[in-house]
Amino acid sequence: MTGETRKPDDREAVIQVRGLLSQFGERVIHQDLDLDVMRGEVLGVVGGSGTGKTVLLNSIIGLKEPEGGEVRLFGEDRSAMTKEEAAAVERRTGVLFQQGALFSSLSVLDNVASPLVEHTHLPKNTIRELAEMKVAMVGLKPEALYLKPAELSGGMRKRVGLARALALDPELVFLDEPTAGLDPIGAAAFDELIRQLSDDLGLTVFMITHDLDSLYAICDQVAVLADKHVVAKAPVAELERSDHPWIKEYFLGPRGRAAHKTAA
Repeated sequence: MTGETRKPDDREAVIQVRGLLSQFGERVIHQDLDLDVMRGEVLGVVGGSGTGKTVLLNSIIGLKEPEGGEVRLFGEDRSAMTKEEAAAVERRTGVLFQQGALFSSLSVLDNVASPLVEHTHLPKNTIRELAEMKVAMVGLKPEALYLKPAELSGGMRKRVGLARALALDPELVFLDEPTAGLDPIGAAAFDELIRQLSDDLGLTVFMITHDLDSLYAICDQVAVLADKHVVAKAPVAELERSDHPWIKEYFLGPRGRAAHKTAA
C-alpha cells in the first residue's frame, strides 16, 4: 500500500472528536465516538450501512449539530466558534460531496470559482486564473471550463467537485464516496489523483468510501465505524489481523482478498 511509506510531517491532530452523540429522534447513530485525524494523514472511513459515516462527516464540518460530545478542528471547538471563526475554519477546508453538489446552472469555471467569490475579495481576473489552474490541477482540459455539469461524465463531475474543494488551497479535505459510480479504470485514476494531490499539497484527507481498492491504494489509516463508535483506527495491514467480526468479513471476505491481491 502506498500509504505505508508516507509519514505525516507533524503529529498534530487537525480533527479531534470526543464522546460524540448523534441521534435522530430516539434512534442513536453514534455514542461515545472518539476519533483523531492527524495532520498529513489520508484517512479512510468505512462501516456498514447505517453506521453514520456521512453523519460523522456532517457533524465535523458543521452541517449537523451533535446531540453531545465535542468536535475540534485545528484545535478549535466547533460549538464555541463565532460566525467569523467558523468562516475562517471553512476557508481552511474543502469538501467533495458524494454527488458532486455542483451548481447545475453554472459552468465548470464558475463552479470552481464560487468559493473564491464567496470567501475572498480578489479581482475577477485573478479568480478566473486561479479557477483555471485548479481545473488543470485535477486533470481536466481547458475546453471543459465552459461546460455545464449536465454535459460532463461522472468522472469529470467528480474532478470538478475536487477542483472546487481545492479552490481555497485548504489544509484539510473531506471526500464523501469519491469513487462511487465510477468504473474501475476511472476509480483507479481518481485514487491516483487524490494521492498525488495529497502528497504534493500536504493535505490531510478524511475520505468516506466503500471502495476497498481505494483503502489499499491511498489510505495511511482506516477508521472503522461499528457498534455506534469507532471500533478501530489502523493501517489496513493491521486491520486484516483484527478479531472484530465485521472487520474480518470486510477485509478478509472475497472482495477484501481480491483488493489485497491487487494491491500486492
